[in-house]
Amino acid sequence: MPAKVLLQPVKLSEERSLKTLVENRSIFSLNHCELNVFETYQAAERVGLAFDDLVVTSMLRGKKVMHLFDQPGFDYLPGETVVVPKNVEMRIDFPEASKSTPTQCIALAIDQEVIGRTLELLNDRYPKAGERTHWTLDHQNYFFYNNLDLANTINKLIHECMGHSITKDALADLALQELIIRLVQAQTAGALSDEHDTHAGSPLKPVVAFIKKNLHENLSLKQLSAQACMSTTTFYRSFKRELGMSPLEFILKERIKSAKKLLSNPRNNITEVSYATGFDDCNYFIRLFKKLEGVTPRQYQLMLLGH
Repeated sequence: MPAKVLLQPVKLSEERSLKTLVENRSIFSLNHCELNVFETYQAAERVGLAFDDLVVTSMLRGKKVMHLFDQPGFDYLPGETVVVPKNVEMRIDFPEASKSTPTQCIALAIDQEVIGRTLELLNDRYPKAGERTHWTLDHQNYFFYNNLDLANTINKLIHECMGHSITKDALADLALQELIIRLVQAQTAGALSDEHDTHAGSPLKPVVAFIKKNLHENLSLKQLSAQACMSTTTFYRSFKRELGMSPLEFILKERIKSAKKLLSNPRNNITEVSYATGFDDCNYFIRLFKKLEGVTPRQYQLMLLGH
């Protein structure tokens, strides 16, 4: 089970206030965004939904099956976020929705002006390393497991949109800027990790490839910065700015990802997996795995075996 952070729950609507049992919608409008809370209380198929602005959707309760871009449908569950470009229709199934097990999700529509202004700020003040590389939202990379930073930012926006503070528009604008940055950083990390995505021009691409090839080694900042042809200070600053995490944090996450693959083989024991993925201390590996995945390596392995 991939690590993902759940959002804080939103109180369900009272039954007498429901206008419909399928995608009942509550709207909270601010100057530069609109928060929509959708609730569904009965099974339904191929319910269409589209927005005039880019929308960030996140599941809070229950299960949907999402159909996007003529791709096969995928399960959409709490702890997950999907970014949908403006005027793109979502087709949604609700296979398990009922009055006792409703689905609930938020859809945050963001003014294009805020998106453009934030990307312009990043490109002007914090340019990416390498030629022909720019801060941009990649509409092909639209699915995320919420990490702690992303979940905290979305929670903050939900709180401001549903609140009554006279300064909520100003606070929401700051949180919107943070959300856009978090999403671009998450997309950058995903693109650099994808062997089939060239991410042309980025000096961090060979660094990520080097890390993945040498996870079992003790990797130093000096080794990594040499792969990027940068000083250690410039490399560290560029890496953290563009991926939203330090090189060490990225290495640890990649080691846990590799460990999960090894744990899928029941013949691999925990100690062997620990050393094979670069952890000298098995107890530290177990603690870190549980922190990131919510279960111990052994529990994860048993889950894969259906126990």
